Amino acid sequence: MGRTWWIYFVNLAQAFVTLATNDSYARGAMVLGKSLRNHNTSKKLVVLVGPQVSNPCQSVLKNIFDEVKVVDVLDSGDAAHLAMMKRPDLGVTFTKLQCWTLTHYSKCVFMDADTLALSNIDELFEREELSAAPDPGWPDCFNSGVFVFRPSVETHGKLLQYCTEHGSFDGGDQGVLNGFFSDWATADISKHLPFIYNLSSIAIYTYLPAFKQYGGNAKVLHFLGKTKPWSYTFDRKTRQISGGVQEPAMHPSFLLNWWTLYASTVVPMLQEHYGDKPFHSGCVEGESGSSHAQAFQPIPTSEERKEQWEQGQADYMGMDSFDNIKRKLDTFLK
Repeated sequence: MGRTWWIYFVNLAQAFVTLATNDSYARGAMVLGKSLRNHNTSKKLVVLVGPQVSNPCQSVLKNIFDEVKVVDVLDSGDAAHLAMMKRPDLGVTFTKLQCWTLTHYSKCVFMDADTLALSNIDELFEREELSAAPDPGWPDCFNSGVFVFRPSVETHGKLLQYCTEHGSFDGGDQGVLNGFFSDWATADISKHLPFIYNLSSIAIYTYLPAFKQYGGNAKVLHFLGKTKPWSYTFDRKTRQISGGVQEPAMHPSFLLNWWTLYASTVVPMLQEHYGDKPFHSGCVEGESGSSHAQAFQPIPTSEERKEQWEQGQADYMGMDSFDNIKRKLDTFLK
């Protein structure tokens, strides 16, 4: 009787799941896990890690997550192996699809390692597979950075088969998942998560009035774009962020939220597990040589700024920051 009850309980377990394929994304996963813990989630936390993730990073992940599972697509069974051989271009995608093999959980919410929980989001488990928020670039597609799913060996097999037969229209997991769950846009509106559950900061600057109206309700932030939060450098004394490529995905206040959590909770854990081994934390201590490059750049002319905007190279951390844009809009509206 006791064992039957235990099996029933395990089958009811639910989990947040993320993926880290290297040490950089592992740090993102650490911050995500800490953010979920800080907002008192009642769910399990699971991270899938690639074999490239170092032992110190895996040790830190084990301190944050309930389950750390090393996954390698080439060692995940014949079906995945054969799929990989036919479509080697989708290697990372095949790794992400491993989340469907976590069948000891009844329902899961997958979150990319470049997301950050801003509040408790356990209510997502009331949704069904496949629930996700619209992608800002093409709202009839869902963004695969946050989605609700039910682990299933059968579904995993069908996804692998779809990959080998159809590939991905965008080269990644989002194209595969939108192709497989192709009726998301039209079948069931209850599977459309509000944008606040996957607020891509890249969309903030495309519709500022909406961000001003609804941004305060954001529950999950997604750092879309090639440059991730960990690509920057953080001065712990001045709380200034520098480096990286300035692109619209990086809203200054949200970026500061990520770095504050990372520097205060993750870096000490990394230092403990790396010990005497050197590692790059991304944090500096107000050294004289850590001045921010932007402070020494010449101020561009209005024509140069216009060209930068047209090329998608606006100075989102400086002159073209959200606060400055908002100030200009407020002046105009008044």
